[in-house]
Amino acid sequence: MLTLNQHASSEVLRGLARHLNCLNEDNKSTRKRALELIKRETVDKGLSSGVLQEVFSALLKPLLKCLSDPMERCRETAIATLTEFIRCVPKPEESLPYLMPCLAQRLGEKDILEPAEELRLSALEMLTLAVEVCGKHLAPYMNEMMNILQRTIVDPFPDVKRESCKCTVNFAKSVPEHFHMQADSLVKPLMQTIAHQHSRVRVSVIEATGAVIQHGTGKNVDDVLSHLAQRLFDDSPQVRKAVTVVVGDWLLHMRDRYSYFHKLIPLLLSNVTDEIPEIRLLAADLWKQVGAQWEKENEEDIKDKMDFLLTPPPFYPPGVERPGLGCRELVVRNLGRLVPAISHDVTDWLVPTRVRASQLLSVLLLHAEDYNTQHLQPLLAALYRACTDTERDVVNNVTAKLLGTFVPPVAFLKLLLDHVMTSSSSSRPWAPLMMLAAVLGGCPSALLKPHLEEIANTLAQPDVCQEYQQVMYLEQLLACVDVLLHQCESDCGSISLQLLQVLIIFFRLSLSLPQALESAQFLCKVQGLDSVTELYRQHMGQLLYWLSASVNTWCSYSPQRLQLHIIVMQSGPVIGEFVSQLMPLLRCSLQPDKDPEMRMSVFTMLAKLLLDATNTLDSQGHFREEAERFLCDILLPNLVWHAGRTATAARTSALSCLLALLHGGAITPGQLLCLEEKLSPLVLTALDEDSQMARLFACRSLSTILQLIGTSLHPEALNNIYPELLKRLDDSSEEVRGVALQALGLWLSSLTGDYNPELFAPHLQLLFQQLLLHLDDPDGTVQGRVLEVLKKGSSVHPALLKREVEAVRDTQRSPLYCDQLLQHISSLHTETTAECTE
Repeated sequence: MLTLNQHASSEVLRGLARHLNCLNEDNKSTRKRALELIKRETVDKGLSSGVLQEVFSALLKPLLKCLSDPMERCRETAIATLTEFIRCVPKPEESLPYLMPCLAQRLGEKDILEPAEELRLSALEMLTLAVEVCGKHLAPYMNEMMNILQRTIVDPFPDVKRESCKCTVNFAKSVPEHFHMQADSLVKPLMQTIAHQHSRVRVSVIEATGAVIQHGTGKNVDDVLSHLAQRLFDDSPQVRKAVTVVVGDWLLHMRDRYSYFHKLIPLLLSNVTDEIPEIRLLAADLWKQVGAQWEKENEEDIKDKMDFLLTPPPFYPPGVERPGLGCRELVVRNLGRLVPAISHDVTDWLVPTRVRASQLLSVLLLHAEDYNTQHLQPLLAALYRACTDTERDVVNNVTAKLLGTFVPPVAFLKLLLDHVMTSSSSSRPWAPLMMLAAVLGGCPSALLKPHLEEIANTLAQPDVCQEYQQVMYLEQLLACVDVLLHQCESDCGSISLQLLQVLIIFFRLSLSLPQALESAQFLCKVQGLDSVTELYRQHMGQLLYWLSASVNTWCSYSPQRLQLHIIVMQSGPVIGEFVSQLMPLLRCSLQPDKDPEMRMSVFTMLAKLLLDATNTLDSQGHFREEAERFLCDILLPNLVWHAGRTATAARTSALSCLLALLHGGAITPGQLLCLEEKLSPLVLTALDEDSQMARLFACRSLSTILQLIGTSLHPEALNNIYPELLKRLDDSSEEVRGVALQALGLWLSSLTGDYNPELFAPHLQLLFQQLLLHLDDPDGTVQGRVLEVLKKGSSVHPALLKREVEAVRDTQRSPLYCDQLLQHISSLHTETTAECTE
């Protein structure tokens, strides 16, 4: 058989002799034709493998020489012929001593000699084929291979890069015993190419990197991890999938993988939450294999856990598949190294990095289970940073509820409540509250119940619920209340007061009012109360005591002032049951030396209540018992004149409260009569206030006083009133003038038989004279009102009024009103005479 092959090959070579000679011709067409004929007479002719082997041995050197031919077509034909020989001959390794140096010269030098991209690709494909068919026979040519791969991995032609990576993978698998000695030299060119603009090139580089590290010394893992981590954010799903496969393979098969678990686990687990389902499933499957393999390799160490910790812990999140024991143990044993790195990445300036870090953090929390307790402080720090991120995706990925599920309340509350109390030192004080709400949401109610009072007391602390007004802070505070209500429901009865104290903060904020009212109604529901009013009745005494503790320090900026407003306004008739506790608080907060703005606010609140006293402060009739002290100790001291606009504004608000007290019926005429001597001088003084509103309130108050007790007043007291009212007839405000005229009419109606017209004729004369002056007012409406008042006066002393009218009649611009008044007096006299005659 050998003789036959030799004979056949000799015949073939004899026929090729002339063509071989033509390869040395200067004419490029002759060389080209010779190469094509050689190819046609050998590899294209279908010769047996034995014959081809003999022919290949004879043609190898001439063909390799043609790789340096100046004509591109000649080089292309030579490469194609060599490739086919290598593919068809039974012993291609015999060509390596000549082939490898030649390829190294063409592709592996500092300056690549082959200028054509397509030919470099063809030459590399030939080299890849040689690696596949020669296998371990390439071991002696390690240097040549490495030189070629180092240059071609960074070749400008993308297809050459890909083919070079493919060749690298095959070569690493072919000679693993020798490859590791020079594998490190390929890391640098691979990392230079891993961010190439073509996704297929990036995939090839990642696969080649996996092979280089897998079959290398393992010393360059750190050099490639950062680059692979960046590929986790690649826009191409195929690239991310390649990273997943490579990292999973390392975790399963790399010799020194135990030393790199803490660096490789995050790369694989990051893809468990990838947006592409295929990648998620692949990563999850590889992770299960890694965990199962580790569990098998460490069976002796975790034997007790394998026997006793197979059932999920109580209150495990529903609908969540529990990771295997090996997976959990891998995370637990590396959590101390992983958390600091995640804490760093969660504050990265790149949004995708922060999103991935927050997703990975949630995966780790699920795996660590109760071992989270050992790393609670750094975990909370990382979660704080994530939950305060400006990117919504980062915040949404934070699943702090898992801490509440796995960590005992006594552990997380010790840290969280302290952070809530000291959040003022933070630029984002709402972070601890956000975290507390999330953790409480994951904690079972049975475990939370013993700590309810501690949590509620912390939330009700003034430094917590009154310190900040930012919307974000208040939203998280309300979220904490809602979580407690929905987690513990009926058990919240023991902390109902504290929760109400917190909710009161929100009732003054229109933004949060609907949610706060909903929470208050739910608090009523869990306690079996019919309404929020009943909730106030249950805690009103405690609430007023709570406010009284700080009343001495109140000012216009104090939140307690607003809390008092909310409590008394929303409680409706309930506040009437606790007047005895409310009065000391009002007395203290409304002292004249207190902050004027605060007093104005409280007086305005009281005015609203007193206008509807029967349904608020006096719903039980208790306020009337305190009305005299309220007027004497609170209102009257605030009506005393002091200089300044602020003082004027404070007196105006006090006058509004006085008017509401008189109109609302919360004080009886008898009580008012007892205090008239103290009250009237202050109200009369207020008629001269600079503030139009104060003068108006004073006039209306006098009118109401005259309505209530005018007929019971002493004549001297009455004579002190009308001169001040007459002055208001010249007021700059038409409204004040109108109310003053109304008050004068009531004054005249208050004159009873005890008022002797003859004795007090000078007073009446002055009154009539002044009114007659205003009967000539340019405003017809005023004239009409004055006429009505004078008609009332005609019944007091008609003769005196008649004389005064006649005296001024001729000087009036509109004598018609004087005539009407004289006619009214005459008719009144006629009626009186008729009555006497009868």
